[in-house]
Amino acid sequence: MDKLINRKIQPASQAIKSIDLKDSEHLNLDNGLSAHLLNLGTQDLVKIELVCNAGIAFQEKRLISSFTNKMLAEGTSSFSAYEIAESFDRYGAYFNTHIDKDFSSIAVYCLNKHLDHILPILTEIICEPSFPEEELSTLTNKTKQEFIISLKKVKALAHLNFSPLIFGDNHPYGQMASIEDFDHVKKDDLQSFYKNHYLNKDCKLFISGKLNDKIIHKISRTFGNFKIYEKNHKFSPDFSINKPSIPAHKISVEDALQSAIWIGKKTFNKLHPDFIGLQILNTILGGYFGSRLMTNIREDKGYTYGIGSSIVSHINDGYFAIQTEVGSKHTEATISEIYYEIQQIQDTLVKKAELDLIKNYIAGQLTRSMDGPFAVHEKLKSAILYGLDLNYYQRFIDELMNVTPEKIQQIANKHLQKSSLTELVVGK
Repeated sequence: MDKLINRKIQPASQAIKSIDLKDSEHLNLDNGLSAHLLNLGTQDLVKIELVCNAGIAFQEKRLISSFTNKMLAEGTSSFSAYEIAESFDRYGAYFNTHIDKDFSSIAVYCLNKHLDHILPILTEIICEPSFPEEELSTLTNKTKQEFIISLKKVKALAHLNFSPLIFGDNHPYGQMASIEDFDHVKKDDLQSFYKNHYLNKDCKLFISGKLNDKIIHKISRTFGNFKIYEKNHKFSPDFSINKPSIPAHKISVEDALQSAIWIGKKTFNKLHPDFIGLQILNTILGGYFGSRLMTNIREDKGYTYGIGSSIVSHINDGYFAIQTEVGSKHTEATISEIYYEIQQIQDTLVKKAELDLIKNYIAGQLTRSMDGPFAVHEKLKSAILYGLDLNYYQRFIDELMNVTPEKIQQIANKHLQKSSLTELVVGK
């Protein structure tokens, strides 16, 4: 009989010092489309994802990029929206589209044995969307009503207004939709945006799961036969627009019981040499449940149920933000405590014990985010879209483990000076 585990003794812990990730295989398909293959996993599943440079930053008219992305599966030359949804359900496949500031994506997860049934449907969604008027009208009205409801919430208003404040209204990352924009979404706009930004040589195909030569050949042949268009669209987003930061901005919501507070600034993306250091600093300040902001403002003061900070990386820029919602009477006190915690990091070196805890937490979160073939798929995709490789994550761990308290203090004083931060308050 095996020796019983003494559950009164805590298991020994060990610092994560390396990440062993299987690299992907790169193929150039017959039509010039770039494909990245990741053969991982034990289940007979495959994920196929096409990523295009068709994010919000690339639209000339508000809302067009997101509606184009959402409408892809709402009807094709051969299938109605119902037939598409019913076919995916019948074969146990999961289909989704996604859009962010830089990219749009079309993805499907399915069992390997049903690939022959799923690929023809996926091909039509990608290559022959019809953007039916009736479906577009339904989606526009539904989304407009959801938008109107969200405008009554201080949290949604703060989220909506923060990017224009730090990037500027005219910056590709600072666009903000209005209620009127929903009335101007037309089928012709979607068709034009699709033609200009989908199915060109900038698109990238990611395939992951339990792959074999037959599956790879089948998918490669299908996507390799797609008609790829040359980019002939003259519009190009201008990411060089630089708006001076606004120290403070308030939006009044008279009947609000809470205030939404966002404090932050435009920073940089993950290619910047200070990005990893700023990410560590962010975690100390407000990036996890045991952070300084949570300890002070939630646990000690009781002003909020939750407060956090984050770093967002886009392809051409990025930003840092602290976000919370508090009772209206605690608004000014909360803002003061936020600045106090930032000042503490700038004035006093982080103790080694706290920094070691943060290092282990970040390393643990990183490894947990790579659990399974489709999770690794996301890491592979992120690295390639930034022009990196999977060795980036090992370099991340190396720099993480070697960062010093002095480096954290230096980054805090360099990038989080109060005069450089924008303060947004939405509430009564």
